Amino acid sequence: MARVTIRIDDALYLRLQRRARSVGVSVAELLRPAIDQAADPRSGYVYTTQDEILSGVIQTLAIVAASIRRRSPETLEEGMADAKQMLSDRGLLPPEERS
Repeated sequence: MARVTIRIDDALYLRLQRRARSVGVSVAELLRPAIDQAADPRSGYVYTTQDEILSGVIQTLAIVAASIRRRSPETLEEGMADAKQMLSDRGLLPPEERS
């Protein structure tokens, strides 16, 4: 099996470690699917599909948040705190945003 060595910044590596740990895999296992997809000549830009899905989700959540904010600002604040905690638990927030 071939080996690829790349240099990445320490902060990025720590975020990759946290993300891998949160899903129960090694950093290499976490990265292999992205590398495989990048090498597939039938694939377009690696993140196109995920970006389109994420865009739709963000738009939907923005609409829901606007509706909740009008009805109950306290509920919106509580939901945002819950979301931040879940993102933090999964290593998806940068260190400066963690509480």
